Amino acid sequence: MTTTGLVSVLIPVFNRRQFIEATLKSVFEQDYPSVEIIVVDDGSTDGSYEVLESYRARGAIQLLSHPERKNRGQSASINLALKRANGEFIAILDSDDLFERGKLTKQVQYFKHHPECGLVYGMGKAIDADGNPLYDILSSAHRERNQPGDLLVDCYFHLPVNSLVRRSVYDQVGDFEESFRAAQDHDMSIRMAEVTQFGFLPELMFYYRRHAESISNLGAETRWKTGFEILRRARQRYPYPAAVIRKRAAVLHFRLGEVRLGQRRYVAALFNFAKAALFDPKRAFRVLLGKEKR
Repeated sequence: MTTTGLVSVLIPVFNRRQFIEATLKSVFEQDYPSVEIIVVDDGSTDGSYEVLESYRARGAIQLLSHPERKNRGQSASINLALKRANGEFIAILDSDDLFERGKLTKQVQYFKHHPECGLVYGMGKAIDADGNPLYDILSSAHRERNQPGDLLVDCYFHLPVNSLVRRSVYDQVGDFEESFRAAQDHDMSIRMAEVTQFGFLPELMFYYRRHAESISNLGAETRWKTGFEILRRARQRYPYPAAVIRKRAAVLHFRLGEVRLGQRRYVAALFNFAKAALFDPKRAFRVLLGKEKR
């Protein structure tokens, strides 16, 4: 059953004892009056589960885990939480990131004034392990064009921590892909863009923590390899223009080339860079001239 007006905040956790209490605090301090917090421990071994159990015992959160407390990955954990969620709206929060105060209230209000939108996102800041600011994520000048191809080519917003999504959209597009151990967030955002309108709220909404053990740092090669499978599925699912497909293939080859260059796999890196230039020569030329960021 879906409870009208309720926001379900879903938090998958794997070995985040250092950050999880700050993450939870950022939810507790929201001023939206109707929130349920569903945390899924994904087989943590660093004491995270014991910390979460103390919050569950006080009734502050719902705490779930997989059978035998196995580690099944972020997608499986989010899917488990989705099955238990009762909210009209779904917010997903990575276990090392933070919500800005007032985020949920502002995003629910946006939905009330924009019934055509199924997802709303905003601006953010990247922070380090100690909470120090690193860089801004999006600006008030950003515009949402509601072109699925834009999101396919460049993943320009963070689905988990940034967005609030109507539960009905998840019901329409289905679960997160559990076979992906990276880039599942991009896959989901693309699938959503194909079926609903997005809204952009030009206000600070979240803090995205970058540190040595973050998933984005550890899984670069896996993420870009998975990107090719995401692209293949997208082509089968939606009538993207051929130019969009080529541009995304160019991005994937370029990023994979960067990874392989860092691994000193020079022949493989050269192959990927050549493919990137072949698929999108105009962008490759602009990158070489320094007129476009890499």
